[in-house]
Amino acid sequence: MVYSAIDYRVEDQIAWLTLNRPDVLNGMNDQMRAEITDAVRIAGKEARVLVITGKGRGFCSGQDLGGASDVTQIDLEGALRDEYEPMLRAIYDCPIPTISAVNGPAAGAGANLALAADVVIASEKAYFMQAFALIGLIPDAGGTYFMPRNMGMAKSMGAALFADKISARQASDWGLIWEAIPDEGFQDHVMARAKTLASGPTAAYRNIKKVIRASFENGLDTQLALEAKLQGEAGNSRDFAEGVLAFNEKRKPQYEGR
Repeated sequence: MVYSAIDYRVEDQIAWLTLNRPDVLNGMNDQMRAEITDAVRIAGKEARVLVITGKGRGFCSGQDLGGASDVTQIDLEGALRDEYEPMLRAIYDCPIPTISAVNGPAAGAGANLALAADVVIASEKAYFMQAFALIGLIPDAGGTYFMPRNMGMAKSMGAALFADKISARQASDWGLIWEAIPDEGFQDHVMARAKTLASGPTAAYRNIKKVIRASFENGLDTQLALEAKLQGEAGNSRDFAEGVLAFNEKRKPQYEGR
Protein backbone atom coordinates (compact mmCIF):
# COMPACT_ATOMS: atom_id res chain seq x y z
CA MET A 1 0.00 0.00 0.00
CA VAL A 2 1.23 3.50 -0.87
CA TYR A 3 0.52 5.77 2.08
CA SER A 4 -0.83 9.28 1.69
CA ALA A 5 -2.64 9.94 4.98
CA ILE A 6 0.23 8.73 7.17
CA ASP A 7 4.02 8.60 7.04
CA TYR A 8 5.70 5.33 7.96
CA ARG A 9 9.35 4.47 8.37
CA VAL A 10 11.55 2.10 10.35
CA GLU A 11 14.89 3.25 11.77
CA ASP A 12 17.05 1.35 14.25
CA GLN A 13 14.26 -1.19 14.77
CA ILE A 14 11.81 1.57 15.74
CA ALA A 15 8.72 1.95 13.53
CA TRP A 16 7.45 5.53 13.32
CA LEU A 17 3.83 6.00 12.22
CA THR A 18 2.95 9.67 11.81
CA LEU A 19 -0.61 10.78 11.12
CA ASN A 20 -0.24 13.12 8.17
CA ARG A 21 -3.33 15.28 7.64
CA PRO A 22 -2.15 18.34 9.60
CA ASP A 23 -4.52 20.71 7.79
CA VAL A 24 -7.43 19.04 9.67
CA LEU A 25 -5.46 18.32 12.86
CA ASN A 26 -4.97 14.77 11.57
CA GLY A 27 -8.67 14.03 11.52
CA MET A 28 -9.32 10.46 10.47
CA ASN A 29 -11.01 9.42 7.26
CA ASP A 30 -11.41 5.95 5.78
CA GLN A 31 -8.07 6.22 3.96
CA MET A 32 -6.17 7.05 7.14
CA ARG A 33 -7.78 4.23 9.08
CA ALA A 34 -6.91 1.70 6.38
CA GLU A 35 -3.33 2.95 6.24
CA ILE A 36 -2.89 2.87 10.01
CA THR A 37 -4.19 -0.70 10.13
CA ASP A 38 -1.83 -1.82 7.38
CA ALA A 39 1.23 -0.05 8.78
CA VAL A 40 0.70 -1.36 12.32
CA ARG A 41 0.51 -4.93 11.04
CA ILE A 42 3.72 -4.43 9.08
CA ALA A 43 5.47 -2.85 12.08
CA GLY A 44 4.67 -5.89 14.18
CA LYS A 45 6.72 -7.99 11.75
CA GLU A 46 9.68 -5.75 11.01
CA ALA A 47 10.33 -3.60 14.10
CA ARG A 48 10.79 -4.01 17.84
CA VAL A 49 8.72 -1.02 18.96
CA LEU A 50 6.06 1.15 17.29
CA VAL A 51 5.58 4.87 17.92
CA ILE A 52 2.38 6.57 16.76
CA THR A 53 2.36 10.37 16.63
CA GLY A 54 0.86 13.27 14.69
CA LYS A 55 2.29 15.77 12.23
CA GLY A 56 1.86 19.46 12.95
CA ARG A 57 0.31 20.96 16.05
CA GLY A 58 -2.17 18.19 16.85
CA PHE A 59 -2.15 14.46 17.47
CA CYS A 60 -5.61 13.62 16.12
CA SER A 61 -8.91 15.51 16.15
CA GLY A 62 -10.93 12.30 15.75
CA GLN A 63 -13.32 11.53 12.93
CA ASP A 64 -13.04 14.06 10.10
CA LEU A 65 -16.58 15.34 9.73
CA GLY A 66 -15.69 18.03 7.22
CA GLY A 67 -15.66 15.84 4.14
CA ALA A 68 -19.29 14.71 4.28
CA SER A 69 -22.12 16.80 2.83
CA ASP A 70 -24.50 15.52 5.50
CA VAL A 71 -22.70 14.09 8.51
CA THR A 72 -25.95 12.75 9.95
CA GLN A 73 -26.05 10.27 7.07
CA ILE A 74 -22.72 8.66 8.00
CA ASP A 75 -23.13 4.98 8.88
CA LEU A 76 -21.45 5.24 12.27
CA GLU A 77 -22.12 1.64 13.27
CA GLY A 78 -20.70 0.35 10.00
CA ALA A 79 -17.64 2.59 10.18
CA LEU A 80 -16.89 1.50 13.74
CA ARG A 81 -17.33 -2.17 12.91
CA ASP A 82 -15.57 -2.23 9.54
CA GLU A 83 -12.87 0.45 9.88
CA TYR A 84 -12.24 1.45 13.49
CA GLU A 85 -12.35 -2.01 15.00
CA PRO A 86 -9.67 -3.50 12.69
CA MET A 87 -7.45 -0.47 13.31
CA LEU A 88 -7.82 -0.59 17.09
CA ARG A 89 -7.36 -4.38 17.19
CA ALA A 90 -4.20 -4.07 15.12
CA ILE A 91 -2.74 -1.64 17.66
CA TYR A 92 -3.99 -3.50 20.74
CA ASP A 93 -2.86 -6.90 19.44
CA CYS A 94 0.46 -5.70 18.02
CA PRO A 95 3.13 -8.19 19.17
CA ILE A 96 5.67 -5.43 19.90
CA PRO A 97 5.40 -2.61 22.45
CA THR A 98 3.44 0.39 21.17
CA ILE A 99 3.81 4.02 22.22
CA SER A 100 1.42 6.87 21.49
CA ALA A 101 3.47 10.07 21.42
CA VAL A 102 0.70 12.64 21.82
CA ASN A 103 2.23 15.86 20.54
CA GLY A 104 -0.94 17.98 20.68
CA PRO A 105 -4.72 17.81 21.08
CA ALA A 106 -6.27 14.33 21.00
CA ALA A 107 -10.05 14.56 20.77
CA GLY A 108 -12.90 12.12 20.25
CA ALA A 109 -11.76 9.01 18.42
CA GLY A 110 -8.29 10.58 18.29
CA ALA A 111 -8.01 10.41 22.07
CA ASN A 112 -9.06 6.77 22.02
CA LEU A 113 -6.68 5.94 19.20
CA ALA A 114 -3.92 7.15 21.51
CA LEU A 115 -5.24 5.09 24.43
CA ALA A 116 -5.13 1.90 22.36
CA ALA A 117 -1.32 1.87 22.64
CA ASP A 118 0.51 0.14 25.47
CA VAL A 119 2.11 3.39 26.70
CA VAL A 120 0.90 6.95 26.19
CA ILE A 121 3.43 9.77 26.50
CA ALA A 122 2.03 13.26 26.04
CA SER A 123 3.51 16.69 25.62
CA GLU A 124 2.34 19.07 28.32
CA LYS A 125 0.74 21.21 25.59
CA ALA A 126 -1.52 18.28 24.67
CA TYR A 127 -4.96 17.49 25.99
CA PHE A 128 -7.46 14.65 25.78
CA MET A 129 -11.15 15.23 25.15
CA GLN A 130 -14.08 12.85 24.90
CA ALA A 131 -15.97 15.30 22.72
CA PHE A 132 -18.77 12.95 21.65
CA ALA A 133 -21.56 14.24 23.92
CA LEU A 134 -21.14 17.71 22.42
CA ILE A 135 -22.69 16.40 19.19
CA GLY A 136 -25.12 13.93 20.75
CA LEU A 137 -22.95 10.80 20.59
CA ILE A 138 -21.37 8.37 23.05
CA PRO A 139 -17.63 7.70 23.34
CA ASP A 140 -16.53 5.14 20.78
CA ALA A 141 -13.31 3.81 19.21
CA GLY A 142 -12.62 1.91 22.42
CA GLY A 143 -13.03 4.85 24.77
CA THR A 144 -15.56 3.09 26.98
CA TYR A 145 -13.09 0.21 27.33
CA PHE A 146 -9.80 2.04 27.84
CA MET A 147 -10.91 4.92 30.07
CA PRO A 148 -12.46 2.98 32.98
CA ARG A 149 -9.53 0.56 33.03
CA ASN A 150 -7.01 3.39 33.14
CA MET A 151 -8.56 5.98 35.44
CA GLY A 152 -11.63 4.39 37.01
CA MET A 153 -15.39 4.84 36.81
CA ALA A 154 -15.77 8.30 38.35
CA LYS A 155 -13.25 10.11 36.17
CA SER A 156 -14.38 8.24 33.04
CA MET A 157 -18.03 9.11 33.60
CA GLY A 158 -17.22 12.78 34.11
CA ALA A 159 -14.97 12.87 31.04
CA ALA A 160 -17.73 11.35 28.90
CA LEU A 161 -20.64 13.42 30.24
CA PHE A 162 -19.01 16.84 30.47
CA ALA A 163 -16.65 16.44 27.49
CA ASP A 164 -14.10 18.61 29.31
CA LYS A 165 -10.55 18.99 28.08
CA ILE A 166 -8.21 16.89 30.22
CA SER A 167 -4.72 18.35 30.23
CA ALA A 168 -1.77 16.05 29.74
CA ARG A 169 -0.73 16.67 33.34
CA GLN A 170 -4.22 15.80 34.62
CA ALA A 171 -4.28 12.70 32.44
CA SER A 172 -0.99 11.57 33.94
CA ASP A 173 -2.07 12.34 37.52
CA TRP A 174 -5.35 10.45 36.99
CA GLY A 175 -3.68 7.37 35.52
CA LEU A 176 -5.15 7.82 32.04
CA ILE A 177 -1.67 7.95 30.48
CA TRP A 178 1.86 7.02 31.48
CA GLU A 179 3.51 10.45 31.61
CA ALA A 180 3.35 14.11 30.58
CA ILE A 181 6.58 15.72 29.38
CA PRO A 182 7.50 19.38 28.85
CA ASP A 183 7.19 20.26 25.18
CA GLU A 184 10.80 21.42 24.90
CA GLY A 185 12.20 17.94 25.55
CA PHE A 186 9.27 15.89 24.29
CA GLN A 187 10.75 14.47 21.08
CA ASP A 188 14.05 13.52 22.68
CA HIS A 189 12.22 11.84 25.55
CA VAL A 190 10.02 9.81 23.21
CA MET A 191 13.08 8.74 21.25
CA ALA A 192 14.84 7.62 24.43
CA ARG A 193 11.79 5.64 25.56
CA ALA A 194 11.47 4.01 22.14
CA LYS A 195 15.16 3.06 22.09
CA THR A 196 14.83 1.46 25.52
CA LEU A 197 12.02 -0.79 24.32
CA ALA A 198 13.68 -1.47 20.95
CA SER A 199 16.75 -2.85 22.71
CA GLY A 200 14.78 -4.85 25.30
CA PRO A 201 13.53 -8.45 25.50
CA THR A 202 10.72 -8.44 22.93
CA ALA A 203 9.34 -11.86 23.86
CA ALA A 204 9.12 -10.86 27.52
CA TYR A 205 7.38 -7.62 26.56
CA ARG A 206 4.83 -9.60 24.56
CA ASN A 207 4.00 -11.74 27.58
CA ILE A 208 3.96 -8.73 29.92
CA LYS A 209 1.19 -7.27 27.77
CA LYS A 210 -0.68 -10.57 27.81
CA VAL A 211 -0.51 -11.22 31.55
CA ILE A 212 -1.38 -7.69 32.69
CA ARG A 213 -4.40 -7.51 30.39
CA ALA A 214 -5.60 -10.95 31.51
CA SER A 215 -5.73 -9.77 35.12
CA PHE A 216 -8.96 -7.83 34.48
CA GLU A 217 -10.82 -11.03 33.68
CA ASN A 218 -9.03 -13.60 35.84
CA GLY A 219 -9.46 -14.56 39.46
CA LEU A 220 -6.36 -14.77 41.64
CA ASP A 221 -5.78 -18.50 41.13
CA THR A 222 -6.10 -18.25 37.37
CA GLN A 223 -3.83 -15.22 37.24
CA LEU A 224 -1.16 -16.89 39.39
CA ALA A 225 -1.25 -19.93 37.12
CA LEU A 226 -0.85 -17.75 34.04
CA GLU A 227 2.06 -15.90 35.65
CA ALA A 228 3.77 -19.20 36.40
CA LYS A 229 3.24 -20.51 32.87
CA LEU A 230 4.55 -17.39 31.15
CA GLN A 231 7.42 -17.00 33.59
CA GLY A 232 8.40 -20.58 32.83
CA GLU A 233 8.58 -19.66 29.16
CA ALA A 234 10.66 -16.59 29.95
CA GLY A 235 12.98 -18.58 32.19
CA ASN A 236 13.77 -20.96 29.33
CA SER A 237 14.52 -18.17 26.85
CA ARG A 238 17.87 -17.03 25.52
CA ASP A 239 16.99 -13.51 26.61
CA PHE A 240 16.82 -14.58 30.24
CA ALA A 241 20.18 -16.32 29.98
CA GLU A 242 21.66 -13.23 28.33
CA GLY A 243 20.10 -10.94 30.93
CA VAL A 244 21.60 -12.87 33.83
CA LEU A 245 24.98 -13.15 32.11
CA ALA A 246 25.03 -9.41 31.39
CA PHE A 247 24.07 -8.66 35.00
CA ASN A 248 26.93 -10.79 36.30
CA GLU A 249 29.36 -9.29 33.80
CA LYS A 250 28.16 -5.76 34.59
CA ARG A 251 27.33 -4.88 30.99
CA LYS A 252 24.26 -4.01 28.95
CA PRO A 253 22.41 -7.13 27.70
CA GLN A 254 22.20 -7.78 23.96
CA TYR A 255 18.74 -9.25 23.45
CA GLU A 256 17.85 -11.11 20.28
CA GLY A 257 14.52 -9.39 19.89
CA ARG A 258 12.14 -12.21 18.96
